[in-house]
Amino acid sequence: MTAGFKIAGAPISWGVSEVPGWGRLLAADHVLAEMAELGLRATELGPPGYLPDPQSDLARHGLDLVGGFLAVPLHDVATARASVDAAAQAAEQMARCGGEVVVLAAATGLTGYDERPALGDQEWRRLIETADRIAEVVAGHGLRTVLHPHVGTHVETEEEVERFVADSPMPLCLDTGHLLIGGTDPVALAQRHPGRIGHIHLKDVRADLAEQVRAGAVPFTAAVAQGLFVPLGDGDVDTEAMLRAVHRAGYAGWYVLEQDTALDERSPVDVPRRDTARSLAHLDRIFARLPEDQPDRG
Repeated sequence: MTAGFKIAGAPISWGVSEVPGWGRLLAADHVLAEMAELGLRATELGPPGYLPDPQSDLARHGLDLVGGFLAVPLHDVATARASVDAAAQAAEQMARCGGEVVVLAAATGLTGYDERPALGDQEWRRLIETADRIAEVVAGHGLRTVLHPHVGTHVETEEEVERFVADSPMPLCLDTGHLLIGGTDPVALAQRHPGRIGHIHLKDVRADLAEQVRAGAVPFTAAVAQGLFVPLGDGDVDTEAMLRAVHRAGYAGWYVLEQDTALDERSPVDVPRRDTARSLAHLDRIFARLPEDQPDRG
């Protein structure tokens, strides 16, 4: 069992996304300063180019780098080489900044996460081959790779998650929100595959909106704008049960507070900070019920 928890933040909790037109983009210094003020000591990187000079930007705010999210197509033979090259470039940057993990998602090649064409068996085999190749290249830079089941990607549903686990040795990023939206119970997944959890994104979601996204009644982006993601403890994810399951299994990695947020021009600028503070307070209450575990925010 681990001696404590390593808690980090992520720019997406402040509405910073790689999706064009996602919403209002807050300045990097504003986001990093608020992370530091909340007591966080590490973060994921954010979209490519969001931090102009990651090393100095992070150092200026006393933050370490955990790693970063990379969504690239894995299934298409025509783009496989470019995806591997993009992963190598990302890993080189993250390694230079002290990062540990590349969080890989099987992008469709389309913009955003509202549509996803079906894959044939040959495309699935290519997805597995490209993921494994990316893991090799990333390892060459001293980092790990984890596969992030994500809404609007080619590993979204429970069937796809289980198929990936069966076909690839790559560990998973257990993202409590995206898994639940895709139809996977994150607690049950952690219990079924305790040795495959390589990274964790902590989210909470409203089950009613998640069901509408899963049924195709509401696009993912629209659901986010309607409040799909909420502070930990305000939604329908059993965060405490998940924490107990992975901790009992010996997970010793990062817990990244990563609440997908979209801000418009009318959104109060303090909403992301306030919601992240509420999530941290919820985690503190859980830790208080686990007296043998002392939280470490990095």
